[in-house]
Amino acid sequence: MTHGYATGRLDLPFTGICTFARKPYEPDWSRLDADAAILGAPFDAGTQWRAGARFGPRGVREASTLFSFGHSGAYDHEDDVTYLGPDVQIVDMGDADIIHTDTTQSHANIEAGVRAALGAAALPVVIGGDHSVNIPIIRAFDDQGDIHILQIDAHLDFVDERHGVRHGHGNPMRRAAERPFISGLTQVGIRNVSSTAKEGYDDARAMGADILSVRQCRAIGPRATAARIPPGARVYITLDIDAFCPSIAPGTGTPSHGGFLYYEVLELLQEVARHHEVVGFDLVEVAPAYDPAGVTSILAAQILMNALGFIFHARAAGG
Repeated sequence: MTHGYATGRLDLPFTGICTFARKPYEPDWSRLDADAAILGAPFDAGTQWRAGARFGPRGVREASTLFSFGHSGAYDHEDDVTYLGPDVQIVDMGDADIIHTDTTQSHANIEAGVRAALGAAALPVVIGGDHSVNIPIIRAFDDQGDIHILQIDAHLDFVDERHGVRHGHGNPMRRAAERPFISGLTQVGIRNVSSTAKEGYDDARAMGADILSVRQCRAIGPRATAARIPPGARVYITLDIDAFCPSIAPGTGTPSHGGFLYYEVLELLQEVARHHEVVGFDLVEVAPAYDPAGVTSILAAQILMNALGFIFHARAAGG
């Protein structure tokens, strides 16, 4: 197998421009031609406490260059699989335009980016930003058929309205559940004191949500957790970085102790990719300023790379 580093420029990860995993940049969204399209959504005006997730896309892109060595894909000796080989085309769309203080227009611009990816038959992969960016992302799927949402998160995010706010980072799963094309939600990692009150949990279950804490997921394991998703469901995955324990992901605005560790989420994503069509993915709430060592951004980039590998390997295998 020929590797890119064997010929031409060395082009090490710490050189050059930081697109996601050093993939090609395509700023003209009318010309997208790829299997997956990365979109940054650097919006954090929906936060209720510490801001800073607007720098998440930039931080995750920079961290992702760690995985951009010139290999012909990424070989995993445990799975005996080479993931993300030259047959998988990934492009970086850049960022949606964010209008400061204007949630409505900023969200509309994010929605336009996701619609462009879907229109090009590319898997949309969005890097946030706070979790409110999931609201316009899900809106963009209104002509894509029924989908089920897998939410991996510390918080339920099922607040209906608080002080008139309906599109903040505590609202996205409530807004999603209201959509007629959302067939249900599987919400895992939910724990500790939540921003959603008891009536929100009651509403979530009444609207088709299956809610599991980290301890409940650990008790049954990733395979049984993934099996909670209805068979045959087409799945959209939204991953809040605070789903992880802050001991490995401190760089977020609302850390919550007792979260998942790396392999717990990795194995869950692999099981979901094996058994379901994954139609989209977002990873949100990385706030690099709270993590001087940068391990949160590296974790986010690594999870995204692995998830993409699982998704496209399963597609190639007919899964």
